[in-house]
Amino acid sequence: MRCVADRAICDDGRVIVSPGGPSPIASLPNMRDLGGWPTADGRIVRSGQLFRSTDFSSLAADDVPTLERLGLRTLYDLRSAHEREAIPDPELPGATHIGLDVLADAQMSIPANIGAVLSDPKTVALAGEALSGGKARELIAGTYREMITLPSSVAAYSALFRGLLGDEPTPALFHCTTGKDRTGWAAASFLTLVGVDEEDVYRDYLLTNERLIPALKPIFDGFAAAGGDPELLVPVLGVDRVYLDAAFDEMRSQFDGIEHYFEAALGIGPLDQEKLRENFLVEP
Repeated sequence: MRCVADRAICDDGRVIVSPGGPSPIASLPNMRDLGGWPTADGRIVRSGQLFRSTDFSSLAADDVPTLERLGLRTLYDLRSAHEREAIPDPELPGATHIGLDVLADAQMSIPANIGAVLSDPKTVALAGEALSGGKARELIAGTYREMITLPSSVAAYSALFRGLLGDEPTPALFHCTTGKDRTGWAAASFLTLVGVDEEDVYRDYLLTNERLIPALKPIFDGFAAAGGDPELLVPVLGVDRVYLDAAFDEMRSQFDGIEHYFEAALGIGPLDQEKLRENFLVEP
């Protein structure tokens, strides 16, 4: 085995990325390979096969060839139809695009309406009232709980994970707008199912605060210029351990564990769960 930057290249040619390594696309800082995380049975998550990301609004033209070289064959878009129409995914050679609106059935969702809340300066005062005093954290934690049982969420996550059950897994990517909430639960539930330790699941989840918030400085600056307190945006544009806690608490309350959640809610039984592990785990 030899090491190249954040990657290890095995004697058999397999590439293993360092878990939590930098984005393979410089202009998409909150994009990352889910490979490299160790599991309880001594295997690791396969590199180069499953990626999580934001939307592609910040993708630089110079980075398009690098994105194409990832060989993505399926892009699962967890956004609403409105979000997809406003910022379509790029067309990639040989890639299929699948829209899965996780929050279609939600009455109110901050994750799916961030742009609307912040785009009009006239809403800043209202936003300040709506987000102050811990209200933002409460609203977002509530959305995470909803993602466990909302019919649209159940259908979307079921379709996502069923899509990863192919006999010959090919590189895939799933994303929402900022790649942190809808995408965050997809990544956390997947990593938990395949056997990644809970603290590592949270490490992957919380990396968003290191990657995304610095990239969103123009939004913070614009909010401040319009008279808002930029600190109010931190729980909205970042992630918080309590959000993922809320999702796991709801999942355990409703389904008594990750395997039963996949089986009873998503319709992915023990045999298919094991197939997911076989598709995405390798020996180190």
